[in-house]
Amino acid sequence: MNIKPLGDRLVVERIEQETTTSGGIIIPDTVKEKPKQGKVLAVGPGAKDENGKRLPVDVEVGDVVLFTQWSGSEIKLDGKEYLVLKESDVIGIIEGSKSSKKAA
Repeated sequence: MNIKPLGDRLVVERIEQETTTSGGIIIPDTVKEKPKQGKVLAVGPGAKDENGKRLPVDVEVGDVVLFTQWSGSEIKLDGKEYLVLKESDVIGIIEGSKSSKKAA
């Protein structure tokens, strides 16, 4: 992926949810909602305050984040769909799910 987000924006790849319930019922595509969580692939340098000082972003590459249903802008690059969010669109980080954690 060759995109570098600006300001406090993030590039996120949606994480697809299960297509069957715990009881074994298959959920058809027509009633499935778009996933509201995704893996952060790229992070901008942070927004600037009124004095021009850069404010760091709390989200890191590899974090799995939760966001609201209507947040962000969908883009398509190289046949894959991504979501560009502002950091304020993120409502939480799922702890312990970072894929870039290193074993001790």
